[in-house]
Amino acid sequence: MEGILHKWTNYISGWQPRWFVLDGGTLSYYDSQEDAWKGCKGSIKISVCEILVHSTDITRVDLTIPGEQYFYLRAINAAERQKWLVALGTAKACLTDNRTRREKELQENTEAIKTKMSELRLYCDLLLKQVNKIKDSEERGDSAEAGEDTGNMVKSTCTTFLKTLEECMHIANHTFSSDMVSQSPPGSPPVAAIKPQKVHCSGVNYLLLEYIIFNISSCLYLFHLFLFVIFRFSDIRLEDDRGIPTQDFLDSCYAIVPVLDKLGSTVFAPVKMDFVGNIKKINQKWLSDPNSFPTLQSIVLHELQTATAQVRNSATEALLWLRRGLRFLKEFLSEVHSGEQDIHGALNNAYGRTLRQYHGWVVRGVFALALRASPSYESFTAALVSQEGDQLKPGFTSGMRRDLSVYLPAMEDQLGILDDLYDEYSLESDEVV
Repeated sequence: MEGILHKWTNYISGWQPRWFVLDGGTLSYYDSQEDAWKGCKGSIKISVCEILVHSTDITRVDLTIPGEQYFYLRAINAAERQKWLVALGTAKACLTDNRTRREKELQENTEAIKTKMSELRLYCDLLLKQVNKIKDSEERGDSAEAGEDTGNMVKSTCTTFLKTLEECMHIANHTFSSDMVSQSPPGSPPVAAIKPQKVHCSGVNYLLLEYIIFNISSCLYLFHLFLFVIFRFSDIRLEDDRGIPTQDFLDSCYAIVPVLDKLGSTVFAPVKMDFVGNIKKINQKWLSDPNSFPTLQSIVLHELQTATAQVRNSATEALLWLRRGLRFLKEFLSEVHSGEQDIHGALNNAYGRTLRQYHGWVVRGVFALALRASPSYESFTAALVSQEGDQLKPGFTSGMRRDLSVYLPAMEDQLGILDDLYDEYSLESDEVV
């Protein structure tokens, strides 16, 4: 409904005619019908306001949100006021019914999300047990067939975890997409001259949303730790021509990222930004035609043939910097493997041997500040375990060195292959960033 109503402005101007539009549960007003294109002068949500009929003035109706907003209105006559009362009352009744339905739906979705969160926790616990079983199996020297069976179980659990997480996010998205988005009044200009209003959203929504974010973040972190165990450079099987499988290599790189956060989000922040950005560029290239780019070498050779290898933001350039970042991490882990317990010193030495020569004084300064936040050796080792306290067990240090003795040579082998590739085609760059 739309039409002219007189609105009380102030004691100087008194009652002034305004053009009102009731649409979508919001009553908005404009200077005049002709000036509506300029945008509304103000609005009020019918669902949260009180509709009051004046006791003596038969043309007046007041819309109020106590303590926040007041619209004092007069119709042209009593009949016109009645039309507006019917329209306003109908809009409020419909919105109330919709709100009741939304609250019921919210309650149902809340229970569904809690159920899904319990399932995610269960799968995390199951993954933890399965990964520990793989470790125990390796220590006992069980048959390859037994290890393959356990690996298939882990794969199946991961698949179920991801499916459940997808369902959980779907429910959460459906629940909050309508509640969290406030609709603008019709005809609002890009910057409307309207007084800011409080968003009326049930506190339980925010509490539930925080609950979901916290639990999903916890589950995802645990899941990423499992990926770190599953996707390792030492598990990559090279092609007969020493080609490095693109997907397996990127999976192993992706698996490092959450571990970097755990080891020190401040220290590894510069490396992580490069890591994620470069992985995405290479992954985007691979996804453009997976069959044509089964190996990293095939991507580089294709860009050489199309004269795009040395173009800014090419996959070849991204792989160059990803390789340098991996070399930094490899040198750092090698220091730890050799028995170095001064994490700050190990990081500094690794940086000096790898990335420093490619960084200008600004980036070097950033790294110098970041290295000051290096974790202690105790914090570093605590971040490597899947169960709290495992780092204190007698065999932890020897086990960590044993794992690194397998992980690091495989990492070095693949980095060496990439070094040779870049040397062969003169793709190295002395550019300083």
